[in-house]
Amino acid sequence: MQKSNWIDQATDIPVDIPKDSLPDLPGTDSKAIYGRKDIRSLPRESLLLGVAGDELPVLLNLFDPIPGPILIAGDKGSGKTMLLQSIAHAAEGMHAPKDLQFGVITPHPEQWHRFQTSKTTSGIYSTKHELALELLQSLVTWAHNNKGDQQSILLIIEELDLLTQCDEQACQNLRWLLLRGPSRRVWPIVTLEAGLARDLKDWMDFFRTRIFGRINGLNEAQFLTGRSEFPPSQPGTSPNFALWEGDHWLQFWAPSVGSS
Repeated sequence: MQKSNWIDQATDIPVDIPKDSLPDLPGTDSKAIYGRKDIRSLPRESLLLGVAGDELPVLLNLFDPIPGPILIAGDKGSGKTMLLQSIAHAAEGMHAPKDLQFGVITPHPEQWHRFQTSKTTSGIYSTKHELALELLQSLVTWAHNNKGDQQSILLIIEELDLLTQCDEQACQNLRWLLLRGPSRRVWPIVTLEAGLARDLKDWMDFFRTRIFGRINGLNEAQFLTGRSEFPPSQPGTSPNFALWEGDHWLQFWAPSVGSS
């Protein structure tokens, strides 16, 4: 992953953010607010994930499958949904619907009401509803037929643990999308409450790119990250995030995308 460029490499397991482990980064009233003109000046193959402390963008290269599916892990209330919606908002601002769309599977579809009418949204589906399971099957079929010259699709999933409780066919489709999706331009971006990660150990192996919000439990943090040292922080900051990039922490926060 690279700031100011886009994510090229993410082969190392990223890291976490235990309680009180984040730096004092600017809030949403800073230059991190991206206007439409600013966001459209970013590389066309990129997707804005966040803004680092030096106010450079953290970008995902949608044409490079190396990072694989993205896991966003943290405690309840650590801002995981906020980050997902920030990414979805950035997708609207950066790409035409013919180039990028996103579908959402969530136990709280009412929290995504603002995106229902977006031309970039392929649908907002309640977890375990048959339409959500049909979306997984449709994406597998679409990905099989995609030779790399069509649009990209974000598969946004809230609370991975709930989706893994669906029937075996749905789980099989989800596994395929996690394993093969990015190479066919289907990008799963998935959230999970940190305390549930051990129960989903087999699923964790699919994610080599992991973004972390606040995690209070040291054991949970070490399990998810495979590391024992975490970045320093100062209390009282807005929800922030971090990932491990090669040999260091990359810390960032979800940007606010303005309408200018």
